[in-house]
Amino acid sequence: MAEPAETVAGRGPFLIVGLGNPGLEYLWTPHNAGFMAIDRIAQQEGVVVQNRRCRAVTATVRIAGRQVILAKPETFMNLSGASVSALVREFEADPARDLLVIYDELDLPLGRLKIGERGSAAGHNGARSIIGSLGTQEWLRLRIGMGLNLPPQAAEAGARRPGRDYLLSPMRKADLTVLDEVLDRVATATRRILTEGPAAAMNEFNRKEDKDQGTAISDRESKPKGKENGPEKVTEN
Repeated sequence: MAEPAETVAGRGPFLIVGLGNPGLEYLWTPHNAGFMAIDRIAQQEGVVVQNRRCRAVTATVRIAGRQVILAKPETFMNLSGASVSALVREFEADPARDLLVIYDELDLPLGRLKIGERGSAAGHNGARSIIGSLGTQEWLRLRIGMGLNLPPQAAEAGARRPGRDYLLSPMRKADLTVLDEVLDRVATATRRILTEGPAAAMNEFNRKEDKDQGTAISDRESKPKGKENGPEKVTEN
């Protein structure tokens, strides 16, 4: 259930942090999906993320009656926690209630997103850095799928999960087109979190994502065979 508007408005700022690596060479890489999400939200809200504080570039907006800080850490991915913890201290935020972190996820295929209220880093070095700096896994995250959509036969044959080279290489035009639509959904999901709460957002977006994925698999399996046509520069391995 959403919190009363007066309760939300009476709290401090809500922090939305997108993870990525600064620098033009990383601009359109899968690992910068979090940065792209922040830029999309900022664009829709009519602001530019350009103020510098807490080792991040930031912008301030108002969504659902609450002050929101949009932030992109400039620490490079593996040191994201240094910036996030500084933001939490600066704005006296409760990580469990006042923080949303957006980042890429190789275990989700491109085109999907997933919201969660807690959890381990699951191999993501940016998330691991945040957990270490905050001393807790209890913070809201929105993961943007960046995994390759491997055909079933490739997965069964043990095709390897993409790694560092894939994450830090420019995305193909076709994949950017898919991501562009996902970023709009990410922006909508963040507003839903602020207006109706994380549980409502998870119920809407996670279930929709799972349903869509199941439908796609069912459709594929039903087709007859043969008919398918600053600081140290640290990045994640």
